[in-house]
Amino acid sequence: MHIKNLYEILKNEPKYREKQIKTAIFQKLIEDWSEATTLPLVLREKLKKEFDLSIRAKTFFSNDKKTAKALIRLNDGLAIEAVLMRHEDNRNTVCVSSQVGCPLKCAFCATGQMGFKRNLDAMEIVEQVLFFARYLKKTQKKITNVVFMGMGEPFLNIDNVFEAIKILNDKEGFNLGMRHFSISTIGIIEGINELAGWGPKINLAVSLHAPNDKIRAEIIPIAQKYPMEEIIKALKNYIKKTNRRVMIEYIMMKGINDSLDCAAELAEAMKKIPLFFVNLIAYNQTGAFRASESLQIKKFREVLEKKGISITQRYKFGQDIDAACGQLAVKSR
Repeated sequence: MHIKNLYEILKNEPKYREKQIKTAIFQKLIEDWSEATTLPLVLREKLKKEFDLSIRAKTFFSNDKKTAKALIRLNDGLAIEAVLMRHEDNRNTVCVSSQVGCPLKCAFCATGQMGFKRNLDAMEIVEQVLFFARYLKKTQKKITNVVFMGMGEPFLNIDNVFEAIKILNDKEGFNLGMRHFSISTIGIIEGINELAGWGPKINLAVSLHAPNDKIRAEIIPIAQKYPMEEIIKALKNYIKKTNRRVMIEYIMMKGINDSLDCAAELAEAMKKIPLFFVNLIAYNQTGAFRASESLQIKKFREVLEKKGISITQRYKFGQDIDAACGQLAVKSR
């Protein structure tokens, strides 16, 4: 699907056709133009030829049915991943990719093993949400949240990410509120600053994964360009402009960043940020690193809590279906 193709098809049509088509695609979640019975047959046939609604994907389901992962095949044959996480409080979150592969080469990330292929366009991002929205429609459920935490670094494809959010936020279309979007970055300061000035109150998460620049640079090569002090400065600016709390993501890796000294150092660094919480994540093993032991994570958390740090701990979704970013795409190659 390419939105430019759609506008080209509609340029000689009455203006109300656009609203009818948005309703069909984003609200009724049709999968074939034959379902759009409000449109003239001639237009439906043209749309069928020039704006294909099909999404080629293979879906994998976790044993507990809380997670579904889609390996989506793009028009050029490349593959990306999207993950649906179904929460007990009736939230349904789609984790989307913003790039095919990733140029950042983080040592712990399966996507980094792929290298970088290209950026996704806005509709290729939107299609990931549509795919799972269509799936949930069969059980009368809806997507409640979209997180840019899949393959790629969203702020290295910021124009298409923002365009995808606009499409999904459109009140005549998918109509998902701005507060239901979250963008996760490894710490691209230019992107944080641009998001702060963009206006809509989108949630921000920063994948810190280390308490200091030394450890961070060992596992995140681009950390040499973006030191923690500069990231913290950008976060303070974001919080000042938006009054939104920032999520600090911290993957727990055995012997790398999970010592109690790391916990104490992280707590001191976090005190420089006015509105935040730390999200501790048990590592979903993709390479040479190993996940921290449960007892060590508990002790790490206790150090942070004693120092007044607000903490959440992420539930392990989809380990049995390779739900970590890039695992399926790497295997599919």
